[in-house]
Amino acid sequence: MKDLPDQALDQIAAYFQALSEPTRLKILNLLREQERSVGELAQLTGYSAANVSRHLSYLAQRGIVQREGRGVSVFYRIGDASIYALCDLVCANIARQYAQSSDARAMFTPA
Repeated sequence: MKDLPDQALDQIAAYFQALSEPTRLKILNLLREQERSVGELAQLTGYSAANVSRHLSYLAQRGIVQREGRGVSVFYRIGDASIYALCDLVCANIARQYAQSSDARAMFTPA
């Protein structure tokens, strides 16, 4: 990120903002398995189709997902597979932090 102009930093922040909502992360996890329609995603997440559609639209604006209309249904798939490498990196880091804090707590817990 060194020497990037403010406009580029704004774009990077917007990309991360797309990942800052748990509902969108849940949707991305489901799309990791296969492409799905809004109705399928709504059913699997327990959210309304309108809510899922709103989140998918936001992800599509950022290029994270792609949409394809087929008849009366719209199907979504991952548009940027590198998103999973990023998410896996963050998850691994959080898991390490949690393990370290658990180890630290264990040192002060009587046996």
